[in-house]
Amino acid sequence: MDEGGEPRTGDDEEALMREWAAMAEDGGGDAAAAAGGGGGDGGGESDAMAAEWEAMLGAGDPGDAGAAMPKESARVLNQDEIDSLLGFDDDHGHGDDKSGIQAILNSALVSYERLPMLEVVFDRLVRMMSTSMRNFTSDNVEVSLDNILSLRFGDYLNSIPLPAMLAVFKAEEWDNFGLLTVDSSLIYSIVDVLLGGRRGTAAMRIEGRPYTTIERNLVERMVHVVLSDLSAAFDPLSPVTFRFDRLETNPRFATISRPSNAAIVAKLRIDMEDRGGRLELLLPYATLEPVRELLLQMFMGEKFGRDSIWETHLAEELWLTEVKMQAVLDEQVMSLRDVLKWKIGTKFMLNATPDSGIDLRCGDINMFRGRMGRKGQHIAIRVDDKVIGD
Repeated sequence: MDEGGEPRTGDDEEALMREWAAMAEDGGGDAAAAAGGGGGDGGGESDAMAAEWEAMLGAGDPGDAGAAMPKESARVLNQDEIDSLLGFDDDHGHGDDKSGIQAILNSALVSYERLPMLEVVFDRLVRMMSTSMRNFTSDNVEVSLDNILSLRFGDYLNSIPLPAMLAVFKAEEWDNFGLLTVDSSLIYSIVDVLLGGRRGTAAMRIEGRPYTTIERNLVERMVHVVLSDLSAAFDPLSPVTFRFDRLETNPRFATISRPSNAAIVAKLRIDMEDRGGRLELLLPYATLEPVRELLLQMFMGEKFGRDSIWETHLAEELWLTEVKMQAVLDEQVMSLRDVLKWKIGTKFMLNATPDSGIDLRCGDINMFRGRMGRKGQHIAIRVDDKVIGD
């Protein structure tokens, strides 16, 4: 600030510095011309004034220093740019494309929509379970498919509401495992129905105690029914047998895959009038890998690169194909020197007689063996034996 209270600019400060430097030089010259010791005092006074001026510039207004050096100021991101970086932009929140952190978090997951035949399989499972569960419980049972989603196996285990029962099963032909989760509401509803509970009354839910042996056995019977229907649902696609392995109540003991591996979860709802619960079926992608090509089909029975009509037509045309047959009387191994000496009229003996066998070949493959004879004016061969190609 100057004496009038007006803020100094960078140009003003530089002009003032040049003025002070000129005054210091003049003072130094006068001191050198003088005969007394006042020159030393003048030089010291000028040095002190220069140091004081530098201190004043160092303690100046930060705003003025920032204005003098605009190139060093950092650019600050606005809120829209921050949301776009993190992947939380509202404009793209409902789209299929994900960016930022959301894209990084979901990069390892594969959407179940890339396996369209899974929906067909699960729809068949729902229809079959509706019939089998009615026969199992002797009650009116409605089975519905809530949704199908893909997520990491570790995230699914952490999201299981306890208490629950987790049935581990193995796909024999695929040599891998799956998981079937039965929540507590369905457990008590099944126990109540199978043990003759009254209709129209909700199942009593008792918390804070482990499941009894009777409850575990009844749930295990229901799991066998579900696995049988699941095998039947996969039969048109690929025959597979799902075998019950064990029943767990602690998710840590039901670990069948690495926590970071992707899996498909189908959530089913089972209603028995005013009772019921949820049943969740988890299949890791590693389990479905043997039938991945079949699950990529858009409809049941689709064949990749194959056309049954064309195959039938090709098979019919093959029967009409003409092939060239050769009758071989004898074979001899000779040196190239002897062959080059051949001339018109050269004769060589064959190791064959009129009764020797003759090989009939198609290309390099021996097809038949017979004997040479004559029919009319033509030499003929009678086939005596069928030879498997050597």
